Amino acid sequence: MDHGPSPRSATTRRTPTLTPDPTTLHPLPAHDRVVFLKPLVTSPNITVGEYTYYDDPDGATDFEHRNVLYAYGPERLTIGKYCAIATGTTFLMAGAEHPTMGVSTYPFTMFGGRWAEQTLDIVTAMPSRGDTVVGNDVWFGYRATVMPGVRIGDGAIVAAGAVVTADVPPYTIVGGNPAGPIRQRFDDADVERLRHAAWWDWPADLVTEHARTIMAGTPADIVRVATELGRTAP
Repeated sequence: MDHGPSPRSATTRRTPTLTPDPTTLHPLPAHDRVVFLKPLVTSPNITVGEYTYYDDPDGATDFEHRNVLYAYGPERLTIGKYCAIATGTTFLMAGAEHPTMGVSTYPFTMFGGRWAEQTLDIVTAMPSRGDTVVGNDVWFGYRATVMPGVRIGDGAIVAAGAVVTADVPPYTIVGGNPAGPIRQRFDDADVERLRHAAWWDWPADLVTEHARTIMAGTPADIVRVATELGRTAP
């Protein structure tokens, strides 16, 4: 007996839907304050996933130079997909570090001449805090600051004005200076299921098809869709 198409086959034959173009610099033509970062950044040390945007009424296209500071070394900034970055969010890179092993933290080396000759080896021997890594679907509030070498998990929320000095677990809300955990958005089991479902890795037209569920649904709803797509959650 024919019971009709399975959920997966039905999904395969879905009708194409209109989806924003991730290669467009200004996805909202009437609002230059919003930019998709992937087509904007040019530095080989900055990687941004599709649909991550920055919102700033004063120079959104200067993000790479005004919001990623002290990027003098080899350390990388990696930001995932579908992140929302509010005005004034700043990523401080490892080049901001000053030597702290002696009496003074003054950066003599940067001024060249004999100062550099006498101190360059001190600077080059300084340990690095490493790359800064931001997961997917992370929301940064107004004027959040991220310190060098921090890792922020998928689905996290960084409150306005927060100064993130340590790693942030997935789906955790942090705030304050230094930023501390306010609460975890879902229990541990749901967090693992959501990360396994990884809706941000679904094809863009599927994200469009299920956008309402992604925005307003529960973890169980996301898992149900993921299962239909063959991404069975644990």
